[in-house]
Amino acid sequence: MNLPPVSSGLPTPLLDALRRNAARGGATPAPAAGAEPASFAGALDQALKSVSATQQEASALAQQFQSDPGSVSLEQAMVSMQKAQIGFQSALHVRNRLVSAYSDIMNMQV
Repeated sequence: MNLPPVSSGLPTPLLDALRRNAARGGATPAPAAGAEPASFAGALDQALKSVSATQQEASALAQQFQSDPGSVSLEQAMVSMQKAQIGFQSALHVRNRLVSAYSDIMNMQV
């Protein structure tokens, strides 16, 4: 499955994670018994876990820098914190878009 690039101007780490998961899901053979097929929920779950892992890594680097500045450089800690912030902002934008889409659908007259 090949997804076109997003032109919305949103930060893209979360969207990139969704694309990677979709690419892996489309390239794998049929799921084995008991395994769940690739889905949007699975892609979103993996992307959120990726954001969480990035935040935990940034927190660990910040703590290491605070306890022993010689073990981790300030640049490493700051870059990691910025990556975590961008990932979180991406997740927040996706959540807001999903809530907006849900609201639009619920307000449609049938």
